[in-house]
Amino acid sequence: MEDVGKELNRIIKSRGIDGRYRQMMEEILADEDVRQFIEEHKEKLTQADIEKSFAKLYEFVQEKKKYLASDPTMIAPGYEPQLSLNFHFIDVTYVPTDELLRLKREEEIRNRVNSLDMPKDIRGASIRTFDNTSGRLEALAASLDFIDHYEEAPKQFHKALYLVGGFGVGKTYLLGAVAHELAVKGFETTLLHFPTFAGEMKQAISKDQVGPKLNEVKHAPILMIDDIGADSMSAWIRDEVLGVILQHRMQEQLPTFFSSNFNMEQLEQHLSVTQRGDEEPLKAQRIMERIRYLSKEIFMVGENRRNG
Repeated sequence: MEDVGKELNRIIKSRGIDGRYRQMMEEILADEDVRQFIEEHKEKLTQADIEKSFAKLYEFVQEKKKYLASDPTMIAPGYEPQLSLNFHFIDVTYVPTDELLRLKREEEIRNRVNSLDMPKDIRGASIRTFDNTSGRLEALAASLDFIDHYEEAPKQFHKALYLVGGFGVGKTYLLGAVAHELAVKGFETTLLHFPTFAGEMKQAISKDQVGPKLNEVKHAPILMIDDIGADSMSAWIRDEVLGVILQHRMQEQLPTFFSSNFNMEQLEQHLSVTQRGDEEPLKAQRIMERIRYLSKEIFMVGENRRNG
């Protein structure tokens, strides 16, 4: 490095540089990374090459200071400046940091989970933080089996889960955790709170948006319908919304999860009576045939964690 230091001093003296410009050059050429880079490439760099690269060397030193200080005003926040050799010219390249790559990966994972009217904490749900008490072990095991089988053969039909349990036992959280795990593996999932979705579909009639909203859900690669049966349904929501969604997903064999406070038999009874009090058991049976085709019933028991 001594030879490099002498050469750099000779550059400054030979140019007759003084004042502020001289100070800037001395500061830049005293930078350890600059000196090391020039030393490593001394066979390819002439004095003229170093001089014409001064602007880039200046950029590197200034941006490195900002990078080390986490200064948001740097040219490329989240990217580390590095020197590179471009023919006989020293250039600056910006390399993404591990932290930036981690944040980008997290963003990509979040973007693979389309959450429609779901609780905010569900977006951060994880299999690793799921409390696997005895009353929830079967549901967890079935969820892990689905994830493994789907990852192995995503184009094959896989029966999803119909999670049954009381309030606050973790049904919705488990759906969110499965969605997150699938997102980590590169798969897209749509979660929707069905009572809220049903209300939005009614409002969509006047805005002529029923088709687009329905298609978004129908075609979701993996769909999770949360809290089905929580409210009484109109015949239109049951037959023209839920029925249409399930018919398409059954025909296309698209994975469809459900969560409910009702078991399948109870849900069928619930669906057989409309908001107007009309009894239509055959239409309810038709809906349940599709739900049974798409999912298997798994019971979850435990304490209500919402009041914990």
